[in-house]
Amino acid sequence: MDVCARRVLVSGVVQGVGFRYYTRLRAQELGLAGWVQNLADGRVEVWAEGPPAEVEQLLEWLHRGPPGARVNGCEAREVPAAGMERFEVRRQE
Repeated sequence: MDVCARRVLVSGVVQGVGFRYYTRLRAQELGLAGWVQNLADGRVEVWAEGPPAEVEQLLEWLHRGPPGARVNGCEAREVPAAGMERFEVRRQE
């Protein structure tokens, strides 16, 4: 199976609006593994890995985010897949 991974930094009004919860839900619907967490600077960090088409669908969703969010920026970069098996919400670092 072809697997790709992306690390994404999402900025805007993305904390306190259920962004992590909805990101996990969307990633699970797409069958992706990885994690999502709030950062101290107000951004949300996402690590997603799985089939390339599904990772791209999550990236498209991250540009909009859930209701209540206002995404101003979405920086994605390719990273080596880590072989994760599920998608989880992490505590803020």
